[in-house]
Amino acid sequence: MTVTKEKKLHIGVLLYGCGHHQAAWLMPDSSVEQIGDVSYYQSLAKLAEKGYFDAVFFADNQSFPAKDDSVMPAFWFDPIVNLTAISQVTKHVGLVSTISSTFSNPFTASRQLLSLDHITKGRVGWNLVTSMTDFEALNHSMERLPVHDERYAKAAEFADVMNKLFVSWDDHSFLHDRTKGKLINSDGIQPFYHEGSYYQVAGPSTTPKSPQGKPVAMQAGASKQGIALAAKYADAVYSVSWNLKQAKRFRVKLDEQINQSEDSDRQIKVFPGLVTYVGHTHEEALAKKAALDNRLPIETALKQLSYFLRQDCSGWQLDEKVPSLPPVEEFTGPVGRYETILEIINDRQPTVRELLGYLNAGGGHHTLIGTPEEIVDHIEVWLHSGVADGFNLMPPTLPGSLEDFVEMIVPEMQKRGIFREKYEGQTFREHLGLL
Repeated sequence: MTVTKEKKLHIGVLLYGCGHHQAAWLMPDSSVEQIGDVSYYQSLAKLAEKGYFDAVFFADNQSFPAKDDSVMPAFWFDPIVNLTAISQVTKHVGLVSTISSTFSNPFTASRQLLSLDHITKGRVGWNLVTSMTDFEALNHSMERLPVHDERYAKAAEFADVMNKLFVSWDDHSFLHDRTKGKLINSDGIQPFYHEGSYYQVAGPSTTPKSPQGKPVAMQAGASKQGIALAAKYADAVYSVSWNLKQAKRFRVKLDEQINQSEDSDRQIKVFPGLVTYVGHTHEEALAKKAALDNRLPIETALKQLSYFLRQDCSGWQLDEKVPSLPPVEEFTGPVGRYETILEIINDRQPTVRELLGYLNAGGGHHTLIGTPEEIVDHIEVWLHSGVADGFNLMPPTLPGSLEDFVEMIVPEMQKRGIFREKYEGQTFREHLGLL
């Protein structure tokens, strides 16, 4: 992949509760009281727009195991509803919602996304997932999630139907010609009659094609099926990469899959997750991380690790080496995160306590600690290596870590000419340089 010095970095931010660090809510100045207030999310989005970010992004989880005292109720609002509120106080930043093909109806989901895309004049993206837990399935009249292969087969058909609905008609067919008494050009608005294994949809949508053609399609699966799905349908992908080696491996897998696809010339943007602790000195950055780590509830961290590994880790000895884990080929949960944990273990040979420290903010995404200059040095390596077109920022605390990024890291990236100094387009596709 050829990368020129003029290539610009793209930055999105995943807004989650009061921060991605498991101890963020315990800090004296945390925003935990505000997570049920939509004005809080509006203020975070305005801060991202102040920093000229490409997008704000909401993940989603359609279950709430409230018997667990440590579970953050971070998915307080439906993502599309939350983004609609955010759209009213922002003008440029992209708005990305997670959509589960396992539980969603494509006609309803596409109409919601198209509606918001028209409301925002083309600032919408959607992140296609297949969901991860049986707890979610129980809220959708299912006893458990379908098996992995079936979920991805359904996701592929879901994406196909969504694309048909997104472009099923153009608003040029809305004539509203009073003199001729003709409201629409009915020849331009025809059913497409999709008949598949999972969906039977006549179409067309009730909402015309969006101002940016169609909402930006994003995807986050790192399994073989997930990468194949991305290669066929995604404009951009979120990835989990602990280090440069893992990031290169993911890029190679994606490029190989694209080369085998019907459209081998497709360019798909890659956004690894990024956790940053920035200070005016390296010591100040380390102190910010230490302050959070020192408040980390070990029991909570072990529960998260159990979730990632799909096994009970509560009895593991904290100051002993991590027990042997099955190879990735035998793992039936989310592959990307599991590969990352194996990478951390191979890299560092950590104790259980040390592994928890690496995972406690963002779950193993690339983590940078230091001054703005030190952090941007690393960012440039990933950009110019061709493994990252941008990053999906996962701030350890909100709004604090996001403020630090906007006030210290963004100016350093701008000084080096790798990040925009103003928005030059209106739509999310324009921000990302997508046709």
